[in-house]
Amino acid sequence: MDKLLRCFLSKLTTFYSHKFKQNSFKVIIALKLYSSNLYVISQSMYTLKKSLGQHFLKDEKVVAKIIAELRQHTFKNLLEVGPGGGALTKHLVKIEDVNFKAVELDEEKIIYLLKQFPNLNDKLIHASFLAIDRPFDEPFVIIGNFPYNISTQILFKILEWKEYVPIIIGMFQKEVAERVASKEGSKVYGVISVLIQYYYKVDYLFSVGNESFTPQPKVQSGVIRLTLRESFFPVKSERAFWVLVKTAFGQRRKTLRNCIKSLVVKEILEDDFFNRRAETLSVEEFAALTFKMN
Repeated sequence: MDKLLRCFLSKLTTFYSHKFKQNSFKVIIALKLYSSNLYVISQSMYTLKKSLGQHFLKDEKVVAKIIAELRQHTFKNLLEVGPGGGALTKHLVKIEDVNFKAVELDEEKIIYLLKQFPNLNDKLIHASFLAIDRPFDEPFVIIGNFPYNISTQILFKILEWKEYVPIIIGMFQKEVAERVASKEGSKVYGVISVLIQYYYKVDYLFSVGNESFTPQPKVQSGVIRLTLRESFFPVKSERAFWVLVKTAFGQRRKTLRNCIKSLVVKEILEDDFFNRRAETLSVEEFAALTFKMN
């Protein structure tokens, strides 16, 4: 099938190049792009949807590193987010004595996965991850090449289940991965860094080049591991902590004295501590500061 397709497209390119000599370069480029898309279809029997942010992992060395990281942990239940073309799935289904499920929004990918892995028949959840209920009644690990257009939303969704999710291993846009893993003092340290790290220890595992995907995204990627903390820093309340963090970073170039003056009693603002900016505070310092809130 593949040889026939390439032969056909080669002849088609030659024909149109002779017929439209003045625009032959444009014709060749257009047909090459068309050929590339058909090649994906002929090989995998699915199409790639930009609207869903689909960039599928194809580098087996990267896949092997992610699977090796997963296998360092002990778990009974496993959820894959966005299996797509099955790059990780084909390895995950082979893990013994584990209850495996995968959540996928794209119906075309559901059909493809079921053809490739018939034993997934009752293990695929056809829905957006953001819309599903907790898939297991017991603790479970989450893994995935997360859709980049909703990756931060996925993390905040997982926080709703944090008591049940001890480990998360995910591929993110590199910029997002670095923000989640960054420490105080970094230019990319922000709201998501503090809120995620309050609940999880975050480790940046490795970077992944865009050549490892089909089609190649315009951005680099990064794989991170999140490990649920055994205990959380004391806070006045979780709601107070979230409000404080979001308010403090709302005007990150300003000092805390100006950013959070509406949240604390006026008298304590004279302390030199409030000369600092939000990006210099550790997660623990943010937690302690909640006790000084109104």
